[in-house]
Amino acid sequence: MTTTAPDLAQLRELEDGTRRAWMAYSERLRDLDGEEYELAEHQSWTELQAELRRLERRRASLLAAT
Repeated sequence: MTTTAPDLAQLRELEDGTRRAWMAYSERLRDLDGEEYELAEHQSWTELQAELRRLERRRASLLAAT
C-alpha cells in the first residue's frame, strides 16, 4: 500500500516533533555548567528519551496502518 497525503503530513509532524524535542533538550542545557549542568542534563535526557519513544510509537502506528 502507498502512504496517503494525510499520513505523509502526520509523518512530517512527527519529524518536526523530533526536531523540537532535541531543540528543547539543547535549550534546557544552554549556558549551564558544572553541577547545575549535570543535574539538568540527567532530567532533560530522561524527558527527551520519553518524548522520542512516544513519537516513535506514533510513527510505528501510522506506518503499520498503511
